Amino acid sequence: MDKQLGSPSYRPLYDQIKVLITQSLIGGEWRPGDMIPSEIDLAQRFKVSQGTVRKAIDSLATENILIRRQGKGTFVATHNQDDVKLRFLRLTAENGQKEILQNEFISCIKNKANVHIGKVLEMKAGATTIEVKRLLTFSGRPLIYDHIIVPAAPFKGLNRAKVEESNGSMYSMYESQFGVRMIRAEERIKAVAADAEVAKALGLKEGYPLLSIERVSFTYGDKPMEWRLGLCLTDDHHYMSELE
Repeated sequence: MDKQLGSPSYRPLYDQIKVLITQSLIGGEWRPGDMIPSEIDLAQRFKVSQGTVRKAIDSLATENILIRRQGKGTFVATHNQDDVKLRFLRLTAENGQKEILQNEFISCIKNKANVHIGKVLEMKAGATTIEVKRLLTFSGRPLIYDHIIVPAAPFKGLNRAKVEESNGSMYSMYESQFGVRMIRAEERIKAVAADAEVAKALGLKEGYPLLSIERVSFTYGDKPMEWRLGLCLTDDHHYMSELE
């Protein structure tokens, strides 16, 4: 979505309503999991037709910001739902077997953003960040070395206890503990060799081939809120992506 949410007047009418609904989400009027007002109520509120509101909601539903539930209404999407809790995690066992995902904590420290992190998170180089390192284990086996950096201000209080309690789903924890919901992510994928630190953590030889997934995740208004580097062991797993 466009980052300039304050002046929607130049947009098509349904897109203006989409921006206004998003502004209400950013402002906290409707929280993740909440039911939003009906199309009729929103049409009266914004003084447009019900069809225009429906088109705006359809667009937000396509972007996984809202969820329609037949016979119940339209709800703000949440990472706490089982079917979306891990929707950004694409590492899948070759045999298709479901696995138990858990954290193994490594570290959580305050740091300063370097030039690259400052650029991708739209913050000044040298600004305070919180840096988390952990292992993700699949049915007890460590498969992903996870390196996460977020801006410190929106995540004040993020610590070891919260990382361990998240039990795999940082996005669910961001949402419930800090009111930050990740809407979408951009990824860059390439093959790399494990350095000494990562090899030791994953129980591999230094130089072992890994899949590197560099991800930037965005909240409402297309604001980048998390940089993440996942270094994945793919001997008997693959990265699965669904294209539309």
